[in-house]
Amino acid sequence: MVSMIKTRLLEIAKDASGATAIEYAMIAASVSIVIVGVVATMSGSLLGLFNAVIGGF
Repeated sequence: MVSMIKTRLLEIAKDASGATAIEYAMIAASVSIVIVGVVATMSGSLLGLFNAVIGGF
């Protein structure tokens, strides 16, 4: 019984069919985190820029 479980776990570990999808998901998640961080950082300066433009009219 233990050898069957060990064999099955080794088969699952060797199977790389879903690895590419997981890698792409990790890349997409990383890019989205960076985008959220940049937007959050720049929101104050963008608000100041828009207020300056509105104030010019």
